[in-house]
Amino acid sequence: MKIVNIYEREIVLPSPVRNSYFSQNAGGVIVLITDAIRHGKPVIGYGFNSIVHYTPTSTLRDRVIPRLLNANPEEYIDERNSNLDAEKIFKIVTKNEKTSGHGELAHAVGAIDMAVWDTIAKIEGVPLYKVLADRYNNGVYDTNVSTYAAGGYYYPGKGIDVLQNEMKAYLDQGFTRVKLKIGGAGLEEDLRRIEAVIKVVGTGSKVAVDANARFDLQTALKYGEVMEPYSLMWFEEPGNPLDYQLNATLCENYRGPISTGENLFSLQDAENIIRYGGLRADRDNLQFDVQLSYGIVGYLKILEMMRLHGWSPKRCDPHGGNLYCLHVAAGLQLGGSECYPGVFQPFGGFADGIPIVEGCVKLTDAPGIGFETKNNLYRFLRQAIGE
Repeated sequence: MKIVNIYEREIVLPSPVRNSYFSQNAGGVIVLITDAIRHGKPVIGYGFNSIVHYTPTSTLRDRVIPRLLNANPEEYIDERNSNLDAEKIFKIVTKNEKTSGHGELAHAVGAIDMAVWDTIAKIEGVPLYKVLADRYNNGVYDTNVSTYAAGGYYYPGKGIDVLQNEMKAYLDQGFTRVKLKIGGAGLEEDLRRIEAVIKVVGTGSKVAVDANARFDLQTALKYGEVMEPYSLMWFEEPGNPLDYQLNATLCENYRGPISTGENLFSLQDAENIIRYGGLRADRDNLQFDVQLSYGIVGYLKILEMMRLHGWSPKRCDPHGGNLYCLHVAAGLQLGGSECYPGVFQPFGGFADGIPIVEGCVKLTDAPGIGFETKNNLYRFLRQAIGE
Protein backbone atom coordinates (compact mmCIF):
# COMPACT_ATOMS: atom_id res chain seq x y z
CA MET A 1 0.00 0.00 0.00
CA LYS A 2 1.02 3.64 -0.31
CA ILE A 3 -0.02 7.22 0.34
CA VAL A 4 -1.58 8.53 -2.87
CA ASN A 5 -1.89 12.21 -1.96
CA ILE A 6 -2.11 14.70 0.91
CA TYR A 7 -4.22 17.83 0.79
CA GLU A 8 -3.91 20.81 3.14
CA ARG A 9 -6.14 23.86 3.56
CA GLU A 10 -6.04 26.84 5.88
CA ILE A 11 -9.31 27.71 7.61
CA VAL A 12 -10.65 30.59 9.70
CA LEU A 13 -13.64 30.26 12.01
CA PRO A 14 -15.22 33.69 12.57
CA SER A 15 -16.24 33.99 16.20
CA PRO A 16 -16.98 36.74 18.72
CA VAL A 17 -15.41 34.80 21.61
CA ARG A 18 -12.38 36.25 23.36
CA ASN A 19 -10.10 35.02 26.10
CA SER A 20 -7.51 37.17 27.89
CA TYR A 21 -5.46 37.58 24.70
CA PHE A 22 -7.07 36.85 21.35
CA SER A 23 -10.32 36.33 19.49
CA GLN A 24 -9.51 34.98 16.01
CA ASN A 25 -9.70 31.22 15.49
CA ALA A 26 -7.62 29.80 12.66
CA GLY A 27 -6.20 26.42 11.78
CA GLY A 28 -5.49 23.94 9.04
CA VAL A 29 -7.14 20.77 7.71
CA ILE A 30 -5.24 17.73 6.43
CA VAL A 31 -6.64 14.96 4.21
CA LEU A 32 -4.43 11.90 3.62
CA ILE A 33 -5.50 9.52 0.85
CA THR A 34 -4.17 5.96 0.55
CA ASP A 35 -4.69 3.17 -1.93
CA ALA A 36 -5.86 0.83 0.82
CA ILE A 37 -9.46 -0.22 0.12
CA ARG A 38 -12.09 -0.78 2.79
CA HIS A 39 -15.77 -1.29 1.99
CA GLY A 40 -14.99 -0.64 -1.66
CA LYS A 41 -13.47 2.81 -1.11
CA PRO A 42 -9.95 4.17 -0.54
CA VAL A 43 -9.10 4.77 3.10
CA ILE A 44 -8.88 8.50 3.87
CA GLY A 45 -7.48 9.95 7.09
CA TYR A 46 -8.31 13.41 8.41
CA GLY A 47 -6.34 15.71 10.65
CA PHE A 48 -6.15 19.32 11.76
CA ASN A 49 -4.04 21.49 13.98
CA SER A 50 -5.46 23.30 16.98
CA ILE A 51 -8.12 25.79 15.94
CA VAL A 52 -6.93 28.47 18.34
CA HIS A 53 -3.55 28.75 16.60
CA TYR A 54 -2.61 29.92 13.13
CA THR A 55 -1.95 27.13 10.70
CA PRO A 56 1.70 26.36 9.78
CA THR A 57 0.86 26.51 6.09
CA SER A 58 4.33 27.05 4.63
CA THR A 59 5.88 24.41 6.90
CA LEU A 60 3.32 21.86 5.73
CA ARG A 61 3.42 22.75 2.05
CA ASP A 62 7.15 23.33 1.62
CA ARG A 63 8.70 20.77 3.96
CA VAL A 64 6.52 18.27 5.82
CA ILE A 65 4.09 17.11 3.12
CA PRO A 66 6.67 16.88 0.28
CA ARG A 67 8.97 14.77 2.47
CA LEU A 68 6.23 12.21 3.00
CA LEU A 69 4.93 12.20 -0.57
CA ASN A 70 8.46 11.84 -1.96
CA ALA A 71 9.34 8.93 0.34
CA ASN A 72 9.27 5.38 -0.96
CA PRO A 73 6.35 3.39 0.51
CA GLU A 74 8.72 0.89 2.14
CA GLU A 75 10.05 3.79 4.22
CA TYR A 76 6.70 4.39 5.95
CA ILE A 77 4.88 1.03 5.81
CA ASP A 78 4.91 -1.29 8.84
CA GLU A 79 6.74 -4.62 9.01
CA ARG A 80 3.67 -6.54 7.86
CA ASN A 81 3.45 -4.30 4.79
CA SER A 82 -0.22 -3.77 5.57
CA ASN A 83 -0.50 -0.39 7.26
CA LEU A 84 1.22 2.93 7.86
CA ASP A 85 3.87 3.16 10.57
CA ALA A 86 3.43 6.40 12.52
CA GLU A 87 6.90 6.30 14.07
CA LYS A 88 8.57 5.83 10.69
CA ILE A 89 6.52 8.70 9.29
CA PHE A 90 7.55 10.89 12.22
CA LYS A 91 11.21 10.36 11.30
CA ILE A 92 10.52 11.17 7.64
CA VAL A 93 8.66 14.42 8.23
CA THR A 94 11.14 15.71 10.84
CA LYS A 95 14.24 14.92 8.78
CA ASN A 96 16.84 17.73 8.53
CA GLU A 97 15.06 19.84 11.14
CA LYS A 98 16.62 21.49 14.18
CA THR A 99 16.08 19.83 17.54
CA SER A 100 15.00 23.10 19.20
CA GLY A 101 12.76 26.08 18.52
CA HIS A 102 9.56 24.05 18.70
CA GLY A 103 6.55 25.81 17.22
CA GLU A 104 5.26 25.60 13.67
CA LEU A 105 7.06 22.33 12.97
CA ALA A 106 5.46 20.73 16.04
CA HIS A 107 2.03 21.90 14.86
CA ALA A 108 2.58 20.75 11.27
CA VAL A 109 3.85 17.32 12.27
CA GLY A 110 1.00 17.00 14.78
CA ALA A 111 -1.61 17.63 12.08
CA ILE A 112 -0.05 15.02 9.79
CA ASP A 113 0.26 12.59 12.69
CA MET A 114 -3.47 12.91 13.43
CA ALA A 115 -4.37 12.03 9.83
CA VAL A 116 -1.91 9.13 9.93
CA TRP A 117 -3.45 7.61 13.07
CA ASP A 118 -6.97 8.11 11.70
CA THR A 119 -5.83 6.16 8.66
CA ILE A 120 -4.10 3.42 10.66
CA ALA A 121 -7.17 2.75 12.79
CA LYS A 122 -9.50 2.78 9.76
CA ILE A 123 -7.31 0.26 7.95
CA GLU A 124 -7.45 -1.97 11.04
CA GLY A 125 -11.21 -1.39 11.22
CA VAL A 126 -11.24 -0.32 14.88
CA PRO A 127 -11.49 2.96 16.80
CA LEU A 128 -8.25 4.79 17.52
CA TYR A 129 -8.45 4.33 21.28
CA LYS A 130 -8.27 0.54 20.84
CA VAL A 131 -5.24 0.84 18.57
CA LEU A 132 -3.44 3.00 21.14
CA ALA A 133 -4.38 0.68 23.99
CA ASP A 134 -3.15 -2.41 22.14
CA ARG A 135 0.15 -0.84 21.18
CA TYR A 136 1.00 1.24 24.22
CA ASN A 137 -1.22 0.31 27.19
CA ASN A 138 -1.32 -3.50 27.35
CA GLY A 139 -4.68 -3.55 25.60
CA VAL A 140 -6.42 -1.70 28.43
CA TYR A 141 -8.55 1.38 27.74
CA ASP A 142 -11.33 3.46 29.26
CA THR A 143 -14.74 3.32 27.60
CA ASN A 144 -16.12 6.00 29.92
CA VAL A 145 -13.97 9.15 30.09
CA SER A 146 -14.26 12.02 32.53
CA THR A 147 -14.80 15.37 30.81
CA TYR A 148 -15.60 18.99 31.58
CA ALA A 149 -17.17 21.84 29.61
CA ALA A 150 -14.69 24.54 28.62
CA GLY A 151 -16.40 27.86 27.96
CA GLY A 152 -17.02 31.05 29.85
CA TYR A 153 -15.38 33.25 27.24
CA TYR A 154 -15.73 37.01 27.05
CA TYR A 155 -18.39 38.01 24.53
CA PRO A 156 -19.29 41.56 23.48
CA GLY A 157 -22.07 42.72 25.79
CA LYS A 158 -22.15 39.42 27.66
CA GLY A 159 -23.25 39.96 31.26
CA ILE A 160 -23.26 37.75 34.33
CA ASP A 161 -26.74 36.43 33.57
CA VAL A 162 -25.66 35.22 30.12
CA LEU A 163 -22.58 33.56 31.63
CA GLN A 164 -24.72 31.77 34.19
CA ASN A 165 -27.17 30.61 31.54
CA GLU A 166 -24.26 29.18 29.55
CA MET A 167 -23.08 27.19 32.57
CA LYS A 168 -26.62 26.00 33.33
CA ALA A 169 -26.82 24.71 29.77
CA TYR A 170 -23.65 22.68 30.30
CA LEU A 171 -25.08 21.14 33.45
CA ASP A 172 -28.28 20.32 31.57
CA GLN A 173 -26.15 18.51 28.97
CA GLY A 174 -24.73 16.25 31.68
CA PHE A 175 -21.48 18.01 32.57
CA THR A 176 -20.68 18.34 36.26
CA ARG A 177 -17.48 20.42 35.89
CA VAL A 178 -16.94 23.65 33.93
CA LYS A 179 -14.21 26.14 33.07
CA LEU A 180 -14.33 29.90 32.46
CA LYS A 181 -11.85 32.52 31.30
CA ILE A 182 -10.23 35.13 33.52
CA GLY A 183 -7.61 37.80 32.87
CA GLY A 184 -9.56 39.59 30.15
CA ALA A 185 -11.18 41.95 32.64
CA GLY A 186 -10.23 43.48 35.97
CA LEU A 187 -9.88 41.44 39.13
CA GLU A 188 -13.18 42.62 40.60
CA GLU A 189 -15.15 41.71 37.50
CA ASP A 190 -13.42 38.34 37.22
CA LEU A 191 -14.27 37.57 40.83
CA ARG A 192 -17.92 38.38 40.16
CA ARG A 193 -17.85 36.01 37.20
CA ILE A 194 -16.24 33.22 39.23
CA GLU A 195 -18.71 33.60 42.09
CA ALA A 196 -21.62 33.62 39.65
CA VAL A 197 -20.46 30.34 38.08
CA ILE A 198 -19.87 28.72 41.47
CA LYS A 199 -23.42 29.70 42.40
CA VAL A 200 -24.70 27.77 39.38
CA VAL A 201 -22.45 24.71 39.76
CA GLY A 202 -22.74 24.54 43.53
CA THR A 203 -19.09 24.21 44.52
CA GLY A 204 -15.74 25.74 43.58
CA SER A 205 -14.14 22.31 43.32
CA LYS A 206 -15.99 21.78 40.03
CA VAL A 207 -15.07 25.16 38.54
CA ALA A 208 -11.73 25.83 36.82
CA VAL A 209 -10.43 29.24 35.74
CA ASP A 210 -8.10 29.87 32.80
CA ALA A 211 -5.93 33.00 32.47
CA ASN A 212 -4.37 31.92 29.14
CA ALA A 213 -0.86 32.79 30.38
CA ARG A 214 -1.79 36.46 30.73
CA PHE A 215 -0.47 37.32 34.21
CA ASP A 216 2.90 38.50 35.44
CA LEU A 217 4.06 37.15 38.78
CA GLN A 218 2.49 39.81 40.99
CA THR A 219 -0.87 39.58 39.22
CA ALA A 220 -0.83 35.78 39.39
CA LEU A 221 -0.06 35.92 43.11
CA LYS A 222 -2.85 38.43 43.71
CA TYR A 223 -5.41 36.36 41.82
CA GLY A 224 -4.21 33.25 43.64
CA GLU A 225 -4.56 34.93 47.02
CA VAL A 226 -8.16 36.03 46.50
CA MET A 227 -9.24 32.83 44.70
CA GLU A 228 -7.77 30.33 47.16
CA PRO A 229 -10.83 30.38 49.48
CA TYR A 230 -12.98 29.21 46.53
CA SER A 231 -11.12 25.82 46.46
CA LEU A 232 -11.26 25.81 42.66
CA MET A 233 -10.80 22.74 40.46
CA TRP A 234 -7.64 24.41 39.15
CA PHE A 235 -6.00 27.73 38.25
CA GLU A 236 -5.00 27.26 34.60
CA GLU A 237 -2.07 28.91 32.82
CA PRO A 238 -1.60 31.75 35.31
CA GLY A 239 1.48 32.94 33.42
CA ASN A 240 3.82 32.03 30.60
CA PRO A 241 4.63 28.32 31.02
CA LEU A 242 8.24 29.03 30.02
CA ASP A 243 8.58 31.37 33.00
CA TYR A 244 9.55 28.63 35.43
CA GLN A 245 10.22 31.06 38.27
CA LEU A 246 6.71 32.49 38.00
CA ASN A 247 5.14 29.05 38.10
CA ALA A 248 7.38 27.82 40.91
CA THR A 249 6.74 30.90 43.04
CA LEU A 250 3.00 30.64 42.53
CA CYS A 251 3.05 26.96 43.50
CA GLU A 252 4.87 27.90 46.70
CA ASN A 253 2.17 30.42 47.61
CA TYR A 254 -1.05 29.02 46.12
CA ARG A 255 -2.20 25.80 47.75
CA GLY A 256 -4.82 24.93 45.15
CA PRO A 257 -4.15 22.93 41.97
CA ILE A 258 -2.36 24.57 39.04
CA SER A 259 -2.90 23.40 35.46
CA THR A 260 -0.59 24.29 32.59
CA GLY A 261 1.28 23.00 29.55
CA GLU A 262 -1.00 23.51 26.54
CA ASN A 263 1.49 25.97 25.03
CA LEU A 264 4.53 23.74 25.49
CA PHE A 265 5.11 21.80 22.30
CA SER A 266 8.05 19.46 22.85
CA LEU A 267 9.49 16.80 25.13
CA GLN A 268 12.22 19.15 26.36
CA ASP A 269 9.79 21.97 27.17
CA ALA A 270 7.54 19.53 28.99
CA GLU A 271 10.44 18.16 31.02
CA ASN A 272 11.64 21.66 31.91
CA ILE A 273 8.29 22.70 33.40
CA ILE A 274 8.34 19.56 35.54
CA ARG A 275 11.98 20.05 36.55
CA TYR A 276 11.91 23.78 37.25
CA GLY A 277 8.28 24.96 37.37
CA GLY A 278 7.59 23.86 40.93
CA LEU A 279 4.58 21.76 39.91
CA ARG A 280 3.30 19.23 42.44
CA ALA A 281 2.58 15.68 41.27
CA ASP A 282 -0.06 15.17 43.98
CA ARG A 283 -2.43 17.90 42.79
CA ASP A 284 -1.36 19.79 39.67
CA ASN A 285 -2.49 19.03 36.13
CA LEU A 286 -0.68 18.91 32.77
CA GLN A 287 -2.49 19.82 29.56
CA PHE A 288 0.03 19.24 26.79
CA ASP A 289 -1.84 19.51 23.49
CA VAL A 290 -1.32 16.27 21.55
CA GLN A 291 -1.99 17.76 18.12
CA LEU A 292 0.42 20.66 18.74
CA SER A 293 3.20 18.56 20.30
CA TYR A 294 4.30 16.48 17.30
CA GLY A 295 1.18 14.34 17.60
CA ILE A 296 0.78 11.02 19.38
CA VAL A 297 4.35 9.96 18.65
CA GLY A 298 5.64 13.05 20.43
CA TYR A 299 3.07 12.82 23.22
CA LEU A 300 4.07 9.24 24.07
CA LYS A 301 7.61 10.47 24.71
CA ILE A 302 6.24 13.13 27.06
CA LEU A 303 4.22 10.53 29.00
CA GLU A 304 7.27 8.31 29.42
CA MET A 305 9.30 11.26 30.68
CA MET A 306 6.55 12.10 33.17
CA ARG A 307 6.57 8.56 34.55
CA LEU A 308 10.33 8.80 35.10
CA HIS A 309 9.73 11.97 37.11
CA GLY A 310 7.07 10.31 39.25
CA TRP A 311 3.99 11.69 37.52
CA SER A 312 0.92 9.59 36.77
CA PRO A 313 -0.80 9.79 33.36
CA LYS A 314 -3.93 10.50 35.39
CA ARG A 315 -2.51 14.01 35.92
CA CYS A 316 -2.94 14.69 32.19
CA ASP A 317 -6.04 16.24 30.60
CA PRO A 318 -4.91 17.09 27.07
CA HIS A 319 -5.97 20.43 25.68
CA GLY A 320 -8.14 20.42 22.57
CA GLY A 321 -11.71 19.57 23.50
CA ASN A 322 -12.39 17.33 20.50
CA LEU A 323 -12.80 13.71 19.40
CA TYR A 324 -9.09 13.18 18.80
CA CYS A 325 -8.12 14.16 22.35
CA LEU A 326 -10.91 11.95 23.67
CA HIS A 327 -9.45 8.90 21.92
CA VAL A 328 -5.99 9.62 23.29
CA ALA A 329 -7.36 10.04 26.82
CA ALA A 330 -9.30 6.75 26.57
CA GLY A 331 -6.62 4.64 24.91
CA LEU A 332 -3.80 5.78 27.21
CA GLN A 333 -6.03 6.05 30.31
CA LEU A 334 -5.31 9.69 31.08
CA GLY A 335 -7.12 11.77 33.67
CA GLY A 336 -9.81 12.91 31.29
CA SER A 337 -10.57 15.02 28.24
CA GLU A 338 -11.53 18.64 27.86
CA CYS A 339 -14.67 19.36 25.80
CA TYR A 340 -15.74 22.44 23.84
CA PRO A 341 -19.50 21.89 23.53
CA GLY A 342 -20.28 25.47 22.52
CA VAL A 343 -17.20 27.05 20.92
CA PHE A 344 -14.75 26.30 18.09
CA GLN A 345 -17.47 24.60 16.11
CA PRO A 346 -17.65 22.30 14.26
CA PHE A 347 -14.40 20.97 15.77
CA GLY A 348 -15.32 21.23 19.45
CA GLY A 349 -17.23 18.46 21.17
CA PHE A 350 -17.67 14.76 20.61
CA ALA A 351 -19.74 12.37 18.47
CA ASP A 352 -23.36 13.19 17.69
CA GLY A 353 -25.94 11.48 19.86
CA ILE A 354 -23.52 10.37 22.58
CA PRO A 355 -24.73 11.92 25.84
CA ILE A 356 -22.63 13.25 28.69
CA VAL A 357 -23.73 11.32 31.79
CA GLU A 358 -22.65 12.55 35.23
CA GLY A 359 -19.63 14.27 33.72
CA CYS A 360 -18.45 11.30 31.64
CA VAL A 361 -18.69 10.37 27.97
CA LYS A 362 -18.67 6.98 26.27
CA LEU A 363 -16.79 6.29 23.05
CA THR A 364 -18.22 4.75 19.91
CA ASP A 365 -16.88 1.79 17.95
CA ALA A 366 -16.54 3.81 14.75
CA PRO A 367 -13.23 3.07 12.99
CA GLY A 368 -10.51 5.70 13.23
CA ILE A 369 -11.05 8.91 15.16
CA GLY A 370 -14.70 8.89 14.18
CA PHE A 371 -14.98 12.27 12.48
CA GLU A 372 -17.70 10.67 10.41
CA THR A 373 -19.83 10.39 13.58
CA LYS A 374 -19.89 14.19 13.96
CA ASN A 375 -21.89 15.28 10.95
CA ASN A 376 -21.14 19.01 10.96
CA LEU A 377 -17.43 18.38 11.35
CA TYR A 378 -17.27 15.67 8.70
CA ARG A 379 -19.14 17.87 6.26
CA PHE A 380 -16.82 20.77 7.06
CA LEU A 381 -13.68 18.68 6.56
CA ARG A 382 -14.84 17.51 3.15
CA GLN A 383 -15.95 20.98 2.06
CA ALA A 384 -12.77 22.65 3.32
CA ILE A 385 -10.68 20.38 1.16
CA GLY A 386 -12.99 20.59 -1.85
CA GLU A 387 -14.01 16.94 -1.97
